[in-house]
Amino acid sequence: MSSRGSFLTLIELPSKGNLIVIHCSPGSVTSSVLLVAGTTVGAGILAIPAVTQEAGFLAAGITCILCWIYMVVTGLLIAEVNVKTMCELGSGGVSLVSMATRTLGTIGVQIVCWSYIFIHYALLVAYVARSSDILTNILGIPVWECASLFSILLGSLCYFGSQRLIGVVNGVLVSGIIISFSALVAVASGDLQWDGLLKANLQAIPSSIPIIALSFVYQNVVPVLCTNLEGDLSKIRSSIVLGTAIPLGLFLIWNAVILGTITTPQMADPLQQLLATNGVVGPIVGAFSLLAIATSYIGFVLGLSDFLSDLLKLPSDRSRPLPYFLTLFPPLILSLLDPDIFFKALDFAGTYGVLVLFGIVPAAMCWSDRYSKSGSSNVSELVPGGRFTLSLVIGGAGYVILSELIHNFMPTTSSPQILLIN
Repeated sequence: MSSRGSFLTLIELPSKGNLIVIHCSPGSVTSSVLLVAGTTVGAGILAIPAVTQEAGFLAAGITCILCWIYMVVTGLLIAEVNVKTMCELGSGGVSLVSMATRTLGTIGVQIVCWSYIFIHYALLVAYVARSSDILTNILGIPVWECASLFSILLGSLCYFGSQRLIGVVNGVLVSGIIISFSALVAVASGDLQWDGLLKANLQAIPSSIPIIALSFVYQNVVPVLCTNLEGDLSKIRSSIVLGTAIPLGLFLIWNAVILGTITTPQMADPLQQLLATNGVVGPIVGAFSLLAIATSYIGFVLGLSDFLSDLLKLPSDRSRPLPYFLTLFPPLILSLLDPDIFFKALDFAGTYGVLVLFGIVPAAMCWSDRYSKSGSSNVSELVPGGRFTLSLVIGGAGYVILSELIHNFMPTTSSPQILLIN
């Protein structure tokens, strides 16, 4: 790209806002892969066994792979529009708001803004609530102190930390996830029942799709990748594919271990049986859960604070504490009021918000960018297939949303993922 030098200049500006968003080493695919992987692996992995146990591991595994492909495609669509927008504006740091303004107009901007804010706040509330529960069990101090400690510690890292420091911390946390995950698999797999992994109930697949899709959310950091990698499409594609492939492997192995070791069918929380029958597993699960939540929390704080900064039209040549204050404190306060209410909001966010914001919207923006704009762009298409592929992306998300709307008019039992995260 001819604007490569301008992106380097942007990265080197002494603006705290720019530095806080671009927290990997400029042009580093490795750091970008770790950022995507760390953002993807969050509390969602803890809910996957609960929402897929009825479908069975075999059917759930196929569903995970299909959801992974879908979410990779939508991430690449966002990257394509983002790089084209950077070319038009001549600068990096382009958020979803700027992309929607350019491609979808006022209505599209409103949909993006409210969906983005709602999803991020709902997930941040869940992360703070879950992490405070874990820390309370470990430290033995009140929940409000644990929630405050978690939010202030990681929030300060995001605001005050340099690019290099945040990249190093994120890498350490991801390494901790891999180590604790390996230990968990080694300890729990001794009682693995291989016959139990062959179960496949296809009728139960649709109800698990929203939470599985929620587990693969990383698209909020795609604008960060595009700026940090200076619009290099090859590096961006590699970062997204490899960065999401790591969580895919973790999800499949995790689900196999949990579903293959439980003996009581259809538990609200399969992890509870594992914790009750194997005392060694408890601390390992706690460490893995806390690390997974921490990496995802960092990514969502960076993404939401940058989004709010762009939405509020704040200058980029000075420190911007307001976006971080608005990002950190509302989830902290809400998580301490009545957690049950917000876990219901989390379920709603996974069912509708994610599939709208990171399913329908990317395809709609790309459709507008490719076929409704007269401007000429030299940016290649990251996703082949033209209108057919974009129609599949929109239709797939629309079908799941419609199915869930119909299902909600015929309520059955309480949603297992709400019980799990609570």
